[in-house]
Amino acid sequence: MNKIIYWSITVAVAGFLFGFDTAVISGADQPIQELWQTSDLFHGIFIMSSALWGTVIGALTGNYPCERFGRKLTLIGIGVLYLASALGSAIAPEPFSFSILRFIGGLGVGVSSIVVPAYISEIAPARIRGALVALYQFQVVFGILIAFVSNYFLADIFHLDWRWMLGVEAIPALIFLLMVTGVPESPRWLLLRKNDEVRARKVLDIIDPEAVDRTVAEIRHAQREFTNDHLFVKAYTFPMFLAFLIAAFNQLSGINFIIYFAPRVFELAGLDSSAALLSSAGIGLVNLISTMLGMYLIDKAGRKTLMLIGSIGYIISLATVSWAFYSDAGGIIVVFFVFTFIASHAVGQGAVIWVFIAEIFPNNVRTKGQSLGSGTHWVFAATITLLMPLVLSKFQGYTIFGFFAFMMVLQLLYVLFMMPETKGRSLESLAEGLSEHEHKSFDADTVKAAG
Repeated sequence: MNKIIYWSITVAVAGFLFGFDTAVISGADQPIQELWQTSDLFHGIFIMSSALWGTVIGALTGNYPCERFGRKLTLIGIGVLYLASALGSAIAPEPFSFSILRFIGGLGVGVSSIVVPAYISEIAPARIRGALVALYQFQVVFGILIAFVSNYFLADIFHLDWRWMLGVEAIPALIFLLMVTGVPESPRWLLLRKNDEVRARKVLDIIDPEAVDRTVAEIRHAQREFTNDHLFVKAYTFPMFLAFLIAAFNQLSGINFIIYFAPRVFELAGLDSSAALLSSAGIGLVNLISTMLGMYLIDKAGRKTLMLIGSIGYIISLATVSWAFYSDAGGIIVVFFVFTFIASHAVGQGAVIWVFIAEIFPNNVRTKGQSLGSGTHWVFAATITLLMPLVLSKFQGYTIFGFFAFMMVLQLLYVLFMMPETKGRSLESLAEGLSEHEHKSFDADTVKAAG
């Protein structure tokens, strides 16, 4: 068990690099624009958004290396991308090369959102699979927090410029690259893609010595049941629908809007710039603590229960913030319920999304299904991020938060009447339960349980 936890923590460090890489650019934002004298449009598209578009492409295409080269080699490739991006962007002589190198780092982020949950779900025992896969989200949040802390120390304490802020990411990237070479290949990939039962059994023997024969039999049975490696076929319609909706609702909650534009939101609520920045820093801490709570509960309460709690928390907090803006109720109420919103997200969607998407697809199309879910997540994230400055200039705060609250009412209906509970079940039994030939009975059971 110690080895499984070590392997899971090791590959989840890719999530730390994801969070760090996403947030570290905030410290370089204004200095880079002043240095290269770029226009606002160029700066937004090429400097600040290049990594985000790399993430979108990485998420949409990341299933190909996962299936062709295996989970382990893909993880090593991610480490190389992060290392090259960190070192290259730190020494980039002009904005175009900088943008390309940030784009490369974004590719690593996108691919990691597929391969890390897939790998951990395929090595983890069912009883603790949720918590181990959720390590990825915890590392993302932790990476964001450390990036902000790192930027502060490098700039304000050591008086170093933005190149050091970006370049310091090479240290955890190198550590990840060295550590990940020591993890084994996924036993399910070895069986399905390489037909290497000897190596697969060696890994399964470490995971659960008493269940090796049963697990191999289940994987082989699922292999015979699911022979179509194309994702867009009727048999996989239900899990595709589940993955698409949970990923879309993740962003339609407004989480990226809050993370990226928190200071502006707090200033709209009447706080001065100093209090707005301090409140924004509090978001990172609330996010981290609540993510840890979600990790603790996910295998105890279950994925569906956490999504119910999160959905109700979303609706209450977003509706209250909308009312506060409408009635000019004051900044304290806005800050408190924005914090409530962040906690609801971290316990619900934040803890569940990558776990759930990694569980609901059969072994032979798992990474393709994750590419669909992750790609949906990142396309919505990019679109909302690009549109929000325009939306903020055209609509009042109460309208924006009211829209997000309405979207979360729809998510609550999705959780109640569509979302199955996946805790404690093997990946193979879940695949059969969600496939076309057991679809009707499974849906009936789900609706009965919901209502």
